[in-house]
Amino acid sequence: MERCSLIAPAKINLHLEIIGDRPDGFHELAMVMQSIDLVDRIDLHSISTDTIRVRCAHPDVPNDRTNLAYQAARLMAERFPETFANLGGVEIHIEKNIPIAAGLAGGSSNAAAVLVGLNLLWKLGLTQSELQELSASIGSDIPFCISGGTALATGRGETISPLPGMDGLHVVLGKFRNLAVSTPWAYKTFREHYSHTYITDEVEREERRQNVHAGPMVSAISHRDGRKIGELLYNDLEKVVLPEFPQVAKLREAMSRPGILGAMMSGSGPTVFALTETAEQAQQVRDGVKAAMADEDLDLWVAQFFSTGISTVEGV
Repeated sequence: MERCSLIAPAKINLHLEIIGDRPDGFHELAMVMQSIDLVDRIDLHSISTDTIRVRCAHPDVPNDRTNLAYQAARLMAERFPETFANLGGVEIHIEKNIPIAAGLAGGSSNAAAVLVGLNLLWKLGLTQSELQELSASIGSDIPFCISGGTALATGRGETISPLPGMDGLHVVLGKFRNLAVSTPWAYKTFREHYSHTYITDEVEREERRQNVHAGPMVSAISHRDGRKIGELLYNDLEKVVLPEFPQVAKLREAMSRPGILGAMMSGSGPTVFALTETAEQAQQVRDGVKAAMADEDLDLWVAQFFSTGISTVEGV
């Protein structure tokens, strides 16, 4: 096999809770993540030279070492140097549909696709859990992006526990094209304002993790109760992002229209999403928000919950 093509889905957070600080400097988190069918396409092509190339037509996507897709390929080359030396390098082409710096894990999903793709191209035979363990060294969201679907993520986000699939719901997403929120800024600012609420005792932290495992959101997902899921949407980072970015707060308000299941900011933002039960309702919400906001800088998408993570393109 000299080439392969993969689908890399975006993700949203249905629950994002900051529990406390970790010894490694990251935050201890409890999150419920959900893949959606807003996807990038990643094409990998073996090349004869021992180089890694990234190609993407989107002007805001770097084609150098700062791209997570490049870092994923470099990680594989370093972990499997003999295979890299024997089979040569790889060219990575990214067809970008997931918005940039949006809190939707687009970069992490691209990196996950590269790891899965090189595992296939190089015939390494790594299991999904082995790829997830490997990927955590370059990004906390990448382990989830590999498996996708619906999952509980704990630790700094790298410990994944699959949940029953919720592929029936629809989602409307909105993001201002020229607005970005720095994830490090969001977590740093949360720490500055709310560190007094952090749990420092390890026993209590484990109890909090277990509470999320057995909590209302996980129960609602298990029962496929879309209305309850909408009611239980939660994101700690809204506490710092919405006051600082009034555009995001205004978009969240516009998304909270009658008939939706719920609305919230995803991750560190600035994307806001609304959940609906049907595609028709999602389209109505999209049209309503577009008319209410009347902002040329606002992009809107309609997507559906997606039951898998990285997958190969059939027939390629």
